Amino acid sequence: MSQEKVFADWKEREAKAEAMVPLIGGLYRDNNIESSVFGRLIIKRSVIDILKAHRFARQVEDQEVTVHDTYPVLASVQAMGIKNAHIDAGKLAVKFREEANGRDLEAFLKDELAEAVEGTEREGTDIVLYGFGRIGRLLARLLIERTGGGQALRLRAIVVRKGNAANDLEKRASLLRRDSVHGSFKGTIQVDEENHALIANGNMIKVITADAPDTIDYTAYGINNAIVIDNTGKWRDEDGLSLHTRAKGVSRVVLTAPGKGIKNIVMGVNDGDIAADDKILSAASCTTNAITPVLKVLSDTYGVENGHVETVHAYTNDQNLIDNYHKGDRRGRAAGLNMVLTETGAAKAVSKALPEMEGKLTGNAIRVPTPNVSMAILNLNLGSATNKDELNATLREAALHGVLQKQIDYSNSPEAVSSDFVGSRAAGVVDALATIADDKRCVLYVWYDNEFGYSCQVIRMVQKMAACTLPAFPSAK
Repeated sequence: MSQEKVFADWKEREAKAEAMVPLIGGLYRDNNIESSVFGRLIIKRSVIDILKAHRFARQVEDQEVTVHDTYPVLASVQAMGIKNAHIDAGKLAVKFREEANGRDLEAFLKDELAEAVEGTEREGTDIVLYGFGRIGRLLARLLIERTGGGQALRLRAIVVRKGNAANDLEKRASLLRRDSVHGSFKGTIQVDEENHALIANGNMIKVITADAPDTIDYTAYGINNAIVIDNTGKWRDEDGLSLHTRAKGVSRVVLTAPGKGIKNIVMGVNDGDIAADDKILSAASCTTNAITPVLKVLSDTYGVENGHVETVHAYTNDQNLIDNYHKGDRRGRAAGLNMVLTETGAAKAVSKALPEMEGKLTGNAIRVPTPNVSMAILNLNLGSATNKDELNATLREAALHGVLQKQIDYSNSPEAVSSDFVGSRAAGVVDALATIADDKRCVLYVWYDNEFGYSCQVIRMVQKMAACTLPAFPSAK
């Protein structure tokens, strides 16, 4: 193909992607339709982001899928008046190509989306972030991004300790606006000193200062039946976390750390254990979320006899920048200069979400001088034999089409390094080229954005608790 034809083709795709932007936005705002392409969310994305999401198809489907294929899918969804659903236009386009059986697109979608009936309008669920550190600010970004028409999760307030600076509110806004790892906030943020609030993309978020959870009256701020997401890690058990439920306006609490004596939930694995009357739940740890979905696939397919999990983990705020006193062994040494051998409870914690793994795993962790993205190395003995190609095919299928497709992603890039996974929304990403499998023994390498990917899991959990998870089409196999 000549240079002129290549450029002309690009301009056509770019123009079609530009036409998709208002279509995607309208579906989201007016119909509460989330649009994606092969699991890559395309709401509130740029033209280039939309085109890049389509290029991913060549890696996962071994065929070209372009905006010319997906635009008609989304246009038909809009014409059908469907509401309250997650539509993967890329997967539907491929399915139409392979399974139309003489039907036109409208007839195919009518059959495929038959269960996507229009839901009743509902009030949004109030969300409060207790703490505004690394996870708290990422949760704020995700909640603001997913506000949509207001029928889902609404970030109403953040709770922080009173700062010493006169411009404390402006400093909070600045930390939300700029992030050295995750980049700038996609939108606008204003400081409302009079109401002691931040206004982010039209969302007024009260900033409440408090020293204890049970001293706050959220109803005074117009907040009712709220889900509080405690990302401070200060309280880990029911007694401590129940302080939140004593505050007026709070109905439930989510802990963004491993909990003690409460349910530890890994979305996609044991979220069926969430009961309507559960008041306090834990979202487990980032590492537990990264490895448990992969272990479930292996356990269901081959069985897992035993194994060892080694975590190569980015340094965290718990460590020291320079050598100084720390109550934990080795963690007092300079985080930016050393690999620090430490312990992790993630391997044992897996069994809280996946009981069949009880007593089968050991684990350790090495903190390394990178600010984000970690890797779990799973060295396992399986119950039945496999090989590299078969094992990768199993995990690829789970990542693309299985019920764990939101939790597991799949990479086959020979040049992928840790920074390439910053912003990954999956709990963990299998590095297929690094897989080792021989008979009943295997070694798997799983990347995970220990900040953003984990935050996405927390949001999925809160959506489930608020009964606002959108049904996905096409449905998982």
